[in-house]
Amino acid sequence: MSKELSEMTLEELWELFPIILSEHKDCWKVWYQEEAARIASFLPVKDMRISHIGSTAITGLRAKPIVDILLEIPADSSMDHVKHLLTDNGYICMSEGDRRKSFNRGYTKNGFARRVFHLHLRYRGDNDELYFRDYMNDHTEIAKEYEALKLSLWKKYEKNRDAYTDAKADFVKLYTERAKKDYKNKVLYERNLPPERKSRE
Repeated sequence: MSKELSEMTLEELWELFPIILSEHKDCWKVWYQEEAARIASFLPVKDMRISHIGSTAITGLRAKPIVDILLEIPADSSMDHVKHLLTDNGYICMSEGDRRKSFNRGYTKNGFARRVFHLHLRYRGDNDELYFRDYMNDHTEIAKEYEALKLSLWKKYEKNRDAYTDAKADFVKLYTERAKKDYKNKVLYERNLPPERKSRE
């Protein structure tokens, strides 16, 4: 009988869930939209914002076939309450602190499910990923540099996700800071949500 995920070491988890970089797929946007609508249906949190982030939200970019979702809630909302609602609806809490929690859905003891999601729970305004996403979408040539960096790291860190993320950190920080300067007066609207969700901005 195979181990439950909770019984596996980090090394065993990385072996079961290696880094895979796939050609960009249009279905990722659809998966995001459907999952965002599902989350909104069971999270009765006023003025929350759901956003598609990560490489699957950058047009044409190779990416891990895992849809990253940023869920921002107001500062007066209970993060623990939202955590319980998420775990009651199929998400597994991967890590947590007082102001940030991370979840996944689609990880099984037999490997990845067909649809896989990472959800990042934050308080409103903790959203640097939106700046990076928009900058990459607005600067195709720099997005291609990012893709080349990812490809150069892929096989080296295929089974060490932390090292892979750390190796990209300087690039991500550089262009996030540049985006914050360039987009200083820009409202980062979610580009991939149905109109009724945008009305919460």
